Amino acid sequence: MKVSGFTIIRNGVYYSYPFKEAILSILPLCDEMIVNVGDSGDETLDVVKSIDSNKIRIIESEWDMSLKDGKVLSVETNKALKECSGDWCFYIQSDEVLHEKYYQTVRTAMKDYSGKEKIEGLRFWYRHFYGSYDFYQDNYRNWYIREVRIIKNRDNIISWGDAMDFRHPDGTKIVSKDIDAEIYHYGWVRPPDKLITKRSDFEKLYNEDEVAEKNISQFQNYDDLGNLKKFEDTHPEVMKQRISESRWNFDSCLEKQNPDWLRKILIFLQPLTKRFTRH
Repeated sequence: MKVSGFTIIRNGVYYSYPFKEAILSILPLCDEMIVNVGDSGDETLDVVKSIDSNKIRIIESEWDMSLKDGKVLSVETNKALKECSGDWCFYIQSDEVLHEKYYQTVRTAMKDYSGKEKIEGLRFWYRHFYGSYDFYQDNYRNWYIREVRIIKNRDNIISWGDAMDFRHPDGTKIVSKDIDAEIYHYGWVRPPDKLITKRSDFEKLYNEDEVAEKNISQFQNYDDLGNLKKFEDTHPEVMKQRISESRWNFDSCLEKQNPDWLRKILIFLQPLTKRFTRH
């Protein structure tokens, strides 16, 4: 059983993505790692090259930033996917990290489902950190709770939309199985100035200029407070240095939150909203 890892990244240093940590977090599970590095104006390519592993193969790509609805992300993800030669393909986004405590669970799942033709992918649970490494979101209405991150290497499975998930070319969903492992999502944990810059620039990936500028004018750095939980567990080993170097302040407003019993009722009653971006 051969496993290919794959990911994409562009201007990762500028936007303060933990892309190196993301790569390192799945590297022990992979026989090869395909990294699509977009044309960047920072040291992103150098950082990827600095990773000491003969498993890594870099492809350099010029991303078409004129594509809207985030489609450039799936286009570039599919470029990396096409380079994978494994039986399984493990996708990790540049702000996602797998904790090493899940390695055996993931290995076992890939082995167990490798011979089951109907199963096309493996789906992870998600923990979304918010504002700092000490807090995570506890609102299933606003935040996605599961996503496929491991797929079988088949021509009829592609990255879809804004690289949210994997589907068949006609848009139908693939058959996936949940596994007892979490992906730690750090997209909303970065220096405040980097966060607002990243949010503003990525808004332009989804909307035309006029709509994007209107949305950007309404941004606040942390506009989904009120349903946070204190994180009491450990972060992945590869994140320790980055976490130790974090210097910004974040007010969780935890003392202003409704009691848990009331929060759960209000979450249940609220309509499903547009999910917060994962990138």
